[in-house]
Amino acid sequence: MASILTNTSAMVALQNLRTINSNLVDTQNQIATGKKIATAKDNSAIWAVSKVLESDVNAFKSISDSLNLGDSTVAIARQAAETVSDLLTELKGNIVAAQEENVDRSKIQSDIDAKVDQITSIISAAQFNGLSLVEGTDAATILGSLERDSSGNVSATDIEIARADLTQSAGTYGAGDQLADTAGGFNTTVSGTTVAETANVAVLNLDDNATTYSGDETITLTIGSVTVEYTATAGEDETDAGAFIAGKINSLGIEGVTATDNGDGTVDIESTNAFSSVDVSVSATGTNIGTNQFDTFNGAGPAAASGTIQQRAETITFDKNAAVKDGDGYQVTLNDGSSTDTFRYIAGPGETFEDVARGLKAAIDQGGIEGLTTKVSTDADGNFVLSIDNDTATSLTLDVDGREDGVASGGLFGLAGIDVTTNDGARAALDNIDTFLNTAIDAAASFGSSQSRIDLQAGFISKLTDSLKAGIGSLVDADLEAASARLQALQVQQQLGIQSLSIANQAPQSILALFR
Repeated sequence: MASILTNTSAMVALQNLRTINSNLVDTQNQIATGKKIATAKDNSAIWAVSKVLESDVNAFKSISDSLNLGDSTVAIARQAAETVSDLLTELKGNIVAAQEENVDRSKIQSDIDAKVDQITSIISAAQFNGLSLVEGTDAATILGSLERDSSGNVSATDIEIARADLTQSAGTYGAGDQLADTAGGFNTTVSGTTVAETANVAVLNLDDNATTYSGDETITLTIGSVTVEYTATAGEDETDAGAFIAGKINSLGIEGVTATDNGDGTVDIESTNAFSSVDVSVSATGTNIGTNQFDTFNGAGPAAASGTIQQRAETITFDKNAAVKDGDGYQVTLNDGSSTDTFRYIAGPGETFEDVARGLKAAIDQGGIEGLTTKVSTDADGNFVLSIDNDTATSLTLDVDGREDGVASGGLFGLAGIDVTTNDGARAALDNIDTFLNTAIDAAASFGSSQSRIDLQAGFISKLTDSLKAGIGSLVDADLEAASARLQALQVQQQLGIQSLSIANQAPQSILALFR
């Protein structure tokens, strides 16, 4: 049926042309924007995913900036710690040179003071954008990444950088609970102990029931690695033996050991060795030598033929298994009856009782009390022991205390107190310099490890960002080769559509011919 009111062919041709034009516009937009999904109406689900990923990419760019900032901050701290360790190595050379008495210690001390001042200057300047990692103990954090869980929740992941306090701060002694009551590991029972300046003594008793020796008696006395032997002459007695043994001991020049003949058959063997004990044993053979003739050392207990003259220094023992908390403060007080000296060390994060013992040693050495020397060692159980020796003219009373809630001492606390102008000061400095040097080396190693971690994370973030960009591109970018080919095809279809519509519109003209 032909109709001049309804041209179905024209309607079909027009719809086809509209579809072709719409596709042509879409293809032209893809070519113009480079995207197949440029707006939410193109594909709302893919568009939403791509926008979330784009926000993550922008976030990771900020994280990359944060990592670069952190890398620079840690690099400065590492360089400072390395420089400090180099200066401490040079300083150790000065201290070793000062061990000789025939050197100009005053000039060496001047060189040491200059290096200490340089170390102080380096630590003060080692900051980046106001942040220093070589002062204080609180850990610093750097934004390292973002994590998105399966529910779409996002959380930040930080890289924690441990500070290494390389200052010489004494810290602040806390006013919290006593550590002896809460933490253990600190033998406060030594409080009230006398740190005597006198020698420790072992008594050798040569008394015997016989009035005189018959001449076949032999007494062998071993002091450390040195042996003294007395062979009796007939008619001699224990007083002769005592005089000979005392004289022989004194003639040998055993370090820190002297002997006194009491003239009654007893000999006092005295040791002023500060940090080492002396083993003594005695044996005897002969007619008029009895097995019970030897008294115990230090005049107490049952008869004995051997013993140990303990070191003169008094000791403070720290339990190797006990925990040390940040801010725990330890205090040693020495009183000579007229004045009191107090020495403190406050622990920082991650420190042990070895650090506490060495910190107290540095504090006491820095006090500069002439004749007072210290040493850190371990006992048979592996506990750390701080020994304090008194070689002054007056006995000292020792008291110890520990408190919580303090502010930690600096890692190089005691460095400024190095004084090699005296023999005691030079020896103390040699003991302490390795502690300071190890602290600086550990700090540099820690910063180096942290910087390496930051660099690895920065490299990962860069690769991750590239992968996200590639993923977004695969979702929304247009295939321009296909779009170009499609554009040409659609342009041809458009021309054909126009022609089809033109032909369809001419169809009613055939009806007019029927009325001619």
